[in-house]
Amino acid sequence: MKKKILSAIMAVVLTASFCACGKSGNDDNTITMATNAEFPPYEYHDNNKIVGIDAEIAEAIANKLGYKLEIEDIAFDSIIPELSSKKADFGMAGMTVTEDRKKSVDFSDSYASARQSIIVPENSSISGPDDLKDKIVGVQTGTTGDLYVTDDLGDDHVERYNKGMEAVQALVQGKIDAVVIDNEPAKVFVSENKGLKILDTAYAEESYAIAVNKGNTELLDKINKALAELKEDGTIDKIIDKYITAE
Repeated sequence: MKKKILSAIMAVVLTASFCACGKSGNDDNTITMATNAEFPPYEYHDNNKIVGIDAEIAEAIANKLGYKLEIEDIAFDSIIPELSSKKADFGMAGMTVTEDRKKSVDFSDSYASARQSIIVPENSSISGPDDLKDKIVGVQTGTTGDLYVTDDLGDDHVERYNKGMEAVQALVQGKIDAVVIDNEPAKVFVSENKGLKILDTAYAEESYAIAVNKGNTELLDKINKALAELKEDGTIDKIIDKYITAE
């Protein structure tokens, strides 16, 4: 009898040990990335697959760490709550480090540089950020474009949209005066909509990083180590060059 009880206890211990080796007690060894796949060329849908710079870098990181990558497509402003509730392991969505975001999540080392650009109609009198003071500016909800413009101009001059393309469509229809959004998706949107242009003067310069749940230093350290290796061997540059050609 005692032998049977001991065997049962050992089985439970072994099972627990195997589970503990996986992510968050998950024995299928997956790691989940939360993103908003409306942000080309960093993340977007190609048929039924999410592709782009962030998707490929995340895949390379997952491979380094020995995990299978799963990508969850949600609203941009839901990514940090998803991390805080531990429904996802990390977030990549062209996300810029800000003091406000650092209150809720921790960020990795930067893996890409970016700029917030201003899109206007070709015949617009707007020539730079200073000309936006009395205008209505479209932004994607929760992005740094939203944060910057709201802080600078106030809520009365900001129209928020769930997707960047929705803001651009509102601009095409004359409902707003300009759109502030990251430069790479801005180039895609302008190429797809005649009559628009990107101003030469940037609204802001910034860098992208990976977000993890605050206090998850174990995962953050692993991600930073993987990023360093991927930078060193040229993988990240190769991925970025695949999607962003030199002008």
